[in-house]
Parts: sequence; structure tokens; C-alpha cells
Amino acid sequence: MAVIHHTTLQPSKLDLLTEWLPTRPWYRGGPDAPVLEKSGGFRLDDPAGEVGIEFMIVTDTAGAEPTVYFVPLTYRGAPLAGAEHALVGTMEHGVLGKRWAYDGLCDPVLVTELLLLVEGKAQAMAQSITDTPDHEVSRAYAGAPFAPEGLTPAPADDTDGTRLPAPHGTVLHIHRVLTPAPADENPPLPAEDALGHVATGWPTPAGDRHRAVLLTLRQV
Repeated sequence: MAVIHHTTLQPSKLDLLTEWLPTRPWYRGGPDAPVLEKSGGFRLDDPAGEVGIEFMIVTDTAGAEPTVYFVPLTYRGAPLAGAEHALVGTMEHGVLGKRWAYDGLCDPVLVTELLLLVEGKAQAMAQSITDTPDHEVSRAYAGAPFAPEGLTPAPADDTDGTRLPAPHGTVLHIHRVLTPAPADENPPLPAEDALGHVATGWPTPAGDRHRAVLLTLRQV
């Protein structure tokens, strides 16, 4: 069970993402730095209790229209060997000390738990409350068990998002830029060729909720 510490972070997660997002091929902003707001998300538990796993939804309000990004992150107490290219940044945690933040799709702990979430064997947890399930996260999958232990993540970014090879000749398509589903589509529907998916919602400034598919699983 992940314990959520309500404490200080220097720099903050949004500060790190302000620098990191513009380096991604799927970033939709212009030459100016993004202006980010935390909009929502959820967590997964690392069974070993060592790695923080967070799926953040952030909104860039710098442009004429807000852009919503989906950013899986992991937090570690020491560098992840061989993942220098995936480092988002480091920060000082008020309780845990120095933390290394990574693009979570390059972290085997996150990828293992994410596949188990798709399969229905891992529970999405509230982003900011300890030991509280997030029942707004929905998922579906009817294929063979993944058995993802030992999987080495090999994600590839492009202008459309991130492709992550998965077991059984499948690939996860992570939708880095989120498009809210129509109001009458609840839960949001994945693409017709999807073998599985994960979806969730987040609040809007007007007080209602957007919902979107975060990722889909397809056969290669």
C-alpha cells in the first residue's frame, strides 16, 4: 500500500513537467513554456513498496484552448539503472528526501502494474488519499493473462503519443493528449479494434467532469 505524504516538494511535479513536456514529440504547445494545472489522475501500488507510481492528468492553459496531457510517472529513492534518457528530474521530498522522477512508461515497475490494471488484477488507487480505491477508473480486457514480470519496457514516442510493446504480440497505445468523450458516451468507448483499454475522468472548471480513454491495447 502506497502511503501518501502531504508535504513539500522542491521543485514541484508541475515545475518538472513544465521543463519536460516541451521536449516530447507529442507536445502540442508553442515556443512559450506551458502553464500547467493538475487536473486529476490516480495511482497504482508497487507490491514491494519502493516505487511511487502516479498517472497524472495535467492541463496546459497557455494557449487559446486548454490542452490536457496524460503523464505516467514513477518516483524512486535512487536512480534507475539504464534509464537516464527517461529522467524527468529530481526533487527534494519533505519526508522521503531526494527523489528521482521518471517517465513511467520506461520503468518496469509501472509497466508491470499497468498491464495488471488492464487485465483486472491491480486496483487503481486515489491520487491523494492513502489506501482508497479510485472507482472512476474503468478498464476492460478479455485476452490471455499477461504474466508481465521481467518485461523490459521499450516505449516509442511520436506525435500521436506513445507505443509500448506488450505480451502476446500486442501494443499499448498511450493517449498522451486527451480528448474528452461526448457527454452521452459514458464510459468512453475505445477504438473498435481495441483488445483492452483504461479510461477515467477529471473535473472541469465549470464543475462537471470530462472522461476519456487513456490507453488502448491492440494486436500488432
